[in-house]
Amino acid sequence: MTMSNNESLISEQNLRDKLTKLSNEIKIKKWDLGASIGKDTSVQIDKGEPKQIKASQKSSITIRVWNKENAVGITSTSDLSEAGLRKALNSAFSASEFANKLESPNFSKLSQNALPNLQRPIGQSLGVKKLLAYLIEAESKLLDKHNSIKSIPYNGFAESKYERVYINSDGAFRHMESTQASLYLYARAEEEGRKPRSSGSIKLAYAADDINIEECINEAAEKTLRHLNYQPIKTNKYLICFKPEAFLDLLTSFSNIYNARSIIDGISLSNKNSIGEQISSNIMSLSDEGLHKDNFGACTFDGEGTPTQNITLIDSGILKNLIHSEATARIFGCNPTGHAGIGAKVSVSPDWPVIYKTKGETAKYPDLQFQHTKEEFVLVENLHALHAGIKSSQGSFSLPFDGWLVKNGEQISIESATIAGDIKNLLKNIIQIEDDNQSTHQGVCPHIWVDELAVTGDA
Repeated sequence: MTMSNNESLISEQNLRDKLTKLSNEIKIKKWDLGASIGKDTSVQIDKGEPKQIKASQKSSITIRVWNKENAVGITSTSDLSEAGLRKALNSAFSASEFANKLESPNFSKLSQNALPNLQRPIGQSLGVKKLLAYLIEAESKLLDKHNSIKSIPYNGFAESKYERVYINSDGAFRHMESTQASLYLYARAEEEGRKPRSSGSIKLAYAADDINIEECINEAAEKTLRHLNYQPIKTNKYLICFKPEAFLDLLTSFSNIYNARSIIDGISLSNKNSIGEQISSNIMSLSDEGLHKDNFGACTFDGEGTPTQNITLIDSGILKNLIHSEATARIFGCNPTGHAGIGAKVSVSPDWPVIYKTKGETAKYPDLQFQHTKEEFVLVENLHALHAGIKSSQGSFSLPFDGWLVKNGEQISIESATIAGDIKNLLKNIIQIEDDNQSTHQGVCPHIWVDELAVTGDA
């Protein structure tokens, strides 16, 4: 199956006209719609044979309707026919009678503002046959990299095209289309008398043809083979250096610190008076940049139609802003920030974190560099079991990780170990942020050093 990227998945103009006509007939004065419609093609293999091949079209359409008491009812549908939309509008209107009248969302006051000019290429589809052929070839090349690489248990090559729409009865009308492709290869190496070792690589692009497959193969092989010569590590407190992916995973798991919805719900490490507080070392700054050039999933508006914007959250260690929906912004007396979903109780989530060293601030140990430091330290590459090892509302974490014990510049792979601590203490104990910002598939971050974190090993 070949996916043509020239054909539109949805007629947004026709959809708006239908909703306007139907709402007038049903006498619904206030409504909005958020839709996400996409085509996905993905393949997975096992030893040269197809393991799973999928081609699907997904539609997620949410309609909200306000009654005379400004209570909102919500319904979801995938039927965009006139009959389907009429049924959805009636269902949402009926549901509004049972809504929580004390907490009712409204239209974003920015939902008709101009959108940012985001020029991103629309990639052409390769189709399932080419995706499958490329993945089989990539698996073969990765297996040939070393005798110890016995299998590629996790792999996948996928491409998708998606469109997002937001329309409301006040005249807001948003539409955006985009494409994305991804390749991941996760190798498993085995040697006699030794424990299996695994690692991998993931690459993103706007089209499958633009993905550097060779780079993905080489990176997966290198990372896996470097872990073959492993040793146990003694339980102790260590000087820690987080690689960018690991630190982004950790900080994103505690994003309730700057999430206004979490604060209102009482599940945040911050409170309504936290703006202006010092929450990290003054050498750390953080912004959320959904429009960043390396964010392949960028969209110009959120679920409420608010334009996406880059926002400074932490500046010189001080909490400067929170991420908001329309409802949370109304409570805090500010503007929504473009981080909302759509619903009766609207969720808020970060987009694309960018962590960087504050200009003009000097680190406690500015000479620490993960490639040159002779002092003993632990280099954390990947964190695991984030779903189980994070207590986000308490601030504590205890997570298995892949990494190295580094002595005199020599990196020794750690057999197995767990790193634990408290995120508030960790942020304030950052002693160095390196200058080299690295783009990953989930954000931008340099190597970040933290003093005295507990590592539990098997030695």
